[in-house]
This record gives sequence, C-alpha cells and structure tokens, in this order.
Amino acid sequence: MNTAISIAWKSIVVAFIVLGFKVVAAWLSDSVALYSDAVESIVNVATAIAALAAIIYASRPPDDNHPFGHEKAEYFVAMIEAVLIGAAAFAIISQAWFSYSASDILDVPAEAFAFNIIASIINGAWCFILIRKGRELHSFALEADGWHLFADVLSSVGVLAGILLAKLTGIAFLDPLLAVLVALNILWSGWKLLKSSFHGLMDTAPDETTIDAIRLVIANEGGGALEAHDLRTRLSGPVTFIEFHLVVDGDLSVNQAHVICDRIENKLASVLPNCRISIHVEPEYKAEKHNSIQI
Repeated sequence: MNTAISIAWKSIVVAFIVLGFKVVAAWLSDSVALYSDAVESIVNVATAIAALAAIIYASRPPDDNHPFGHEKAEYFVAMIEAVLIGAAAFAIISQAWFSYSASDILDVPAEAFAFNIIASIINGAWCFILIRKGRELHSFALEADGWHLFADVLSSVGVLAGILLAKLTGIAFLDPLLAVLVALNILWSGWKLLKSSFHGLMDTAPDETTIDAIRLVIANEGGGALEAHDLRTRLSGPVTFIEFHLVVDGDLSVNQAHVICDRIENKLASVLPNCRISIHVEPEYKAEKHNSIQI
C-alpha cells in the first residue's frame, strides 16, 4: 500500500470520529448551527471515501486504454466533493429557515460545546497533515480534502461563536444566521475545489520554479548537444509530463545522442521523482534562435 492510499484510509477513520462527536453535540443541543456543522461532517466522510477511491484508481499503471496513466482521476474527486458540498449547503439553509421561523433561544449544554470543540481540534490537526502530505506526494485529492477540512474548522469556530452570542445577547436568529454563514462558507469551499479540478483537467503547467529547475537540468546535463527548444510541461495529478526537442550535431551517432538523453532523463527524475519525459532529437539545422535553452 503506497503512502497516499494509507493516508486516505486514515482520513476516513478521522472523518467518522469527527462526525460522531458532532452528531452528539447536535443531539445534545438541538441547535441548527451545530446541526449544520454535523451535516458538513457527513460530507467530509463522503469526500474522504471518494478521495480514497480516486487515489487507488490513479495509482494504477498505464494500460492499452490509458497509455498516459490514470492520474487525472484525482481531479474528479474534487468535482464530486463540489456536488456533495452544494447539496449539504442547501440542506443547511433549509433547516436554518425552519429554525428562524421558530425563533427560540436554545440552552446549549456545556457538553455539546465540549464535543464540538474536540471534533474541531481533531479536524484542525488532520487538515494540516493532509495539506502537507498532499503537497509532498503531489496528491491533489489529499490536498483538496485538507483544504476542505480547514474550511470546516473555520465554520465550526463560527458556529460556536454564534451560539455563545445568541445566549449572551438573547437574539434568537443568531443561531440560524450562523448556520446560513456556514452554508455559504461550504459553497465557497466547493467552488474553489471545482475551479482547481478544472485547472488540473485542462493540463495546467507547473509553477515557474519547477519550469526553471527543468530548464537548468537540461542546460547542465545536455553536454554534447547544441541546444534544446519547444519545452512543454503539464501536470496530471502527481505526475509531471516533460517534453522538448534536443538539437545535436548531425554527425552524432544514435548511440551518442541516446547517452545524452539518458543523462538528462536521469537527472530530471532525481529532481522531479514522479515525471515522464519525452525527448525528440533533431539535427543542427533545426536549431532555433529564440526561446531556446543553450547548452
């Protein structure tokens, strides 16, 4: 079992534990705001399961039907999360309206606050682990799940603050109002995930730092070649695809050109461990003066 899959399994366990704490808090309080927080945790469980499924599928090797691999599956999990987030948000808004119509100030017991706070602490610690590991492993599914949990933590803090204000001020509508704000925060989180998934599916290029590192490797390791041009890169889940044209002396043997390509590929693989490289070798008359990498 690879590291990303192991973390995804743990994320499901954490999601169920947090859901249990929040359901107890909502049951003890009858608060619509705490109810909305529990509903969001149901979404967290669903998205954690979806993330695991996507990571398992994305880890499959290339095959005849998918010669470039299955890594883009991780981006689809964000689209599923966005749909589930939207459904949860509208359910929360509906419940908030019924609560507003009742206009009752709830006497939320200390135990409910305690359960919700414990759940928020667990969520907060786990979301930072997911974001950090997602970046280290270049797993979009893990990182997206982490940012979703971070939004959940912020929502929980807002919910608890709203209930306390309602009790202190005697203003009953603060409870459903905070529930609506939680729903809007959930929708914003869903929109960001949806936007990020579209970027990934559209073959977005890596950041400038990564591109500069690739150009530096080609320049330093391409000894024996003349120059390189038409560098193109794209991200597909955790994989970085790299392709470029390498210009060599026309009298160079195929074996000699192959040695140069191997040297460049080996160094790129050490700098970007999860990359796939395609080099097109060309004779010197194909050299380009502009936007080329000088070797």
